[in-house]
Amino acid sequence: MRIYETMFIVKPDISEEERENIANGVVEFLTEKLGAKVDKVDRWGIKKTAYPLKKYNEADYTVVYFRSTGENLTELEAYFRVRPEFLRWQTFRREDLEKKERKQTKKEEVQENPEKVEE
Repeated sequence: MRIYETMFIVKPDISEEERENIANGVVEFLTEKLGAKVDKVDRWGIKKTAYPLKKYNEADYTVVYFRSTGENLTELEAYFRVRPEFLRWQTFRREDLEKKERKQTKKEEVQENPEKVEE
């Protein structure tokens, strides 16, 4: 499975509880509809934006790290597109995290089986 990071920005004039529910809804969508495994949800809260987004100078930021095959990511984009509370979103494949994980796994295998080390 590949590792992905998605960041989404939500309108700040929605209540904190509703913004939390929106973030939880994204996590539920990832796990139930896409079959992804969510590793980490990082809620940044309301931050100033670099430029006005649909009349807003502040927005609520959330970053989600998840593992997926990547086949249904267009469904995630459609989910963001049809909900008016999302101002912006972006999903990236994190190849750097995948390489780091592979390197760590290889290192652990060598430590467990030192006799397989090349001479």
